[in-house]
Amino acid sequence: MTQTPTFSLALANESATARLMADLALLIGPGDVITLSGDLGAGKTAAARALIRYLAADDSLEVPSPTFTLVQGYELPPFPLVHADLYRVNDISELEEIGLSPLPDGAVALIEWPERAAGALPADRIDIALSHRPALGSTARAAEITGHGKAAAQVTRLAQLQHFLEQAGCAEAGRLRMPGDASTRSYARLVGDDGTLILMNAPRRPDGPPIYDGKSYSAAVHLAEDVKPFVAIANGLRHYGFSAPAILHGDLDLGFLITEDFGTAGFVTGTPPGPIADRYQAATDMLAALHREQLPDTLPLTAASSYDIPDFDIDAQLIEIGLMPEWYLPDRDVELTETTRAEVSAMWRDLLARTATAPKTWVLRDFHSPNLIWLEERQDIARVGIIDFQDAMLGPAAYDLVSLLQDARIDVPEPLELSMLTRYIKARRAADPSFDPAGFAELYAIMSAQRNTRLLGTFARLNRRDGKPQYLRHQPRIWTYLDRSLAHPTLAAMRQWYAAHVPPPRA
Repeated sequence: MTQTPTFSLALANESATARLMADLALLIGPGDVITLSGDLGAGKTAAARALIRYLAADDSLEVPSPTFTLVQGYELPPFPLVHADLYRVNDISELEEIGLSPLPDGAVALIEWPERAAGALPADRIDIALSHRPALGSTARAAEITGHGKAAAQVTRLAQLQHFLEQAGCAEAGRLRMPGDASTRSYARLVGDDGTLILMNAPRRPDGPPIYDGKSYSAAVHLAEDVKPFVAIANGLRHYGFSAPAILHGDLDLGFLITEDFGTAGFVTGTPPGPIADRYQAATDMLAALHREQLPDTLPLTAASSYDIPDFDIDAQLIEIGLMPEWYLPDRDVELTETTRAEVSAMWRDLLARTATAPKTWVLRDFHSPNLIWLEERQDIARVGIIDFQDAMLGPAAYDLVSLLQDARIDVPEPLELSMLTRYIKARRAADPSFDPAGFAELYAIMSAQRNTRLLGTFARLNRRDGKPQYLRHQPRIWTYLDRSLAHPTLAAMRQWYAAHVPPPRA
């Protein structure tokens, strides 16, 4: 029998209600349904307003009660939201007239007075029942939160999050929304008297179908399954003098962390955004310094456990490359024959064999502008704050330099890319006269072709599978980077194959 988890929470005032709704916002997504029930004046509209304003990151957003309009729609940054008030609905047949039967696709539905639609509500939903608690104060309320169907897991996690914040001493902190990324993680800024901290909600990654020799995609390419790699790599980077956030509180099993807040100073500026050259220089120097270190393959995690950093092996790289024919080429009406698939696989395997014999270091994987924070008050390369590295692996040093200098989300001018590549090589040679510039340039081209091929497929998949079309706008930029790398003489045969079989993205 399916469990229907319920927990209760005392809300001393509207600020407490706002914190609850902000925490709930970390756990919901398109298609979720939340109901708000209670007597007149119980705080339903205040709770709805708090959720909408948090998602909008705008405390002054006008959020009228939909008592008379019945339904009010909002195009919020993470997803659309429909706010409904069913007080004036007399029959469930009216739901179709107001656009709630069926519920809108791809939106969160926030419904007041759900009892007016009894029997018509979806089986998967979160119910929040609000009631007055005058014994606790004139503004006090109590919330009873119940998860039905698939939403049971969300309510269980919400209760766990409340407990974690209480144990960490952050239950009373204000909440500010932070943008998410392409993963299942979500973030909030916790605001207290002593400054701000970052709350990370990182649930265990759900396994996909076992389509790669019995493994899911994430397992086959060694993506982090939980929060433990983040903690191990963060502590490792800090041990070697690099600026990763300090872990202040954590529940490694549940995937909740509270970390140091590096702020918001980035590495790009302008409209459209472009690189800030001196910050890119510092980031390039930081990578050169990291790659000079003799870094371990295993890192301590807790007093009784450790974390083994996985290898960025050839099979993992080939699976990533396979996203391009699997997701990108169908969008361009191209279907490869078995012969052409085997041909390109053999070429890639030959190229990647060259990277397998190169010295290995920590490959942080997403070392690019969205994941770098400028720490003005620190010195030299410590000014480069790194916030995303949970998918780190052991592989060629060239990979992270490609991530930085061929940023998928912003245009990095080719002269700047070449200048930083030269800067990196000079720094490595100054520390090690045996460093091979020509060999590194070859690895850089191969890793660029591998990464950008993967990104063409990844962004096509985010659009078609995950309903995130915003990533498609980056494909022309990725194509430009790919074209640059394929110009290297070592990739001449691959360049010919791509010219024959891979059309450029639509503008």
